[in-house]
Amino acid sequence: MNSADDLMFARLARSIAERSGLLLGSYKDKCLRRRIAVRMRACGVHTYDEYLGLLDRTPAELERLVDVLTINVTKFFRNPEVWKRLGESVAPELLEARDGRVRVWSAGCASGEEPYTLAMVFADAARRLGHDEWFERVTVDATDIDRLSLERTREARYPPASFSEAPPEMPAAWCLREADGGYRVADRVRQRVVVRRHDMMIEPAPEPPYQLIVCRNVIIYFDRASQERLMQLFHDALAPRGFLLLGKVETIFGPARSRLEIVDARDRLYRRAA
Repeated sequence: MNSADDLMFARLARSIAERSGLLLGSYKDKCLRRRIAVRMRACGVHTYDEYLGLLDRTPAELERLVDVLTINVTKFFRNPEVWKRLGESVAPELLEARDGRVRVWSAGCASGEEPYTLAMVFADAARRLGHDEWFERVTVDATDIDRLSLERTREARYPPASFSEAPPEMPAAWCLREADGGYRVADRVRQRVVVRRHDMMIEPAPEPPYQLIVCRNVIIYFDRASQERLMQLFHDALAPRGFLLLGKVETIFGPARSRLEIVDARDRLYRRAA
């Protein structure tokens, strides 16, 4: 990449940030360039200058670009061993300690598989504890910055492939089969999930304190300084002895590192000190 390209890329990034409101300075440079390149190829343009001109002429392209910049592909029960740990130990502990009054935050919820998985895990744990009524007291805040992801989350309809990592009994237990072969999350589960737009880089946590925060495969896209800010945000939003779950390749940075205990290093499960 030569200096002229770097200058043009910087100009393009500033323009995108001004138009979209995204804090692109928080993104890792390689990640940002790669995702912009996806849209450039799709539009058949070859230079940053050409793409900037296209954004000027075609307002709808900005929406498509924002979708690409904020996309986070996921599935129900992705990495099943992690959800097994939550279902067998974390969820029962939290439910019993608070008679079901548990608040969970799915930060960067993408198209909704994660928050609905969380709700299913707590529903199943409450059933196994012999207190189905406790599930009615659970709240899962599902947040994301991407409007299309939030629309999909509210719709709560998913193809069978979205359940490829889920225990076989889960779709039948907590979803309704539709005519096209897909699934719609059952109302009992949907009612426990509150979907809202939220930019974790600039906004405080929606409704703290949380007994559990899940943010998987999101912070890897941000630079070190932004990761430290997010870790501090999560720490401050956790109730004493609350849990934080990150993605498999993510870790804690900054001052929060000394304030969050490791529960399971392999599964990236941490806990706030009392």
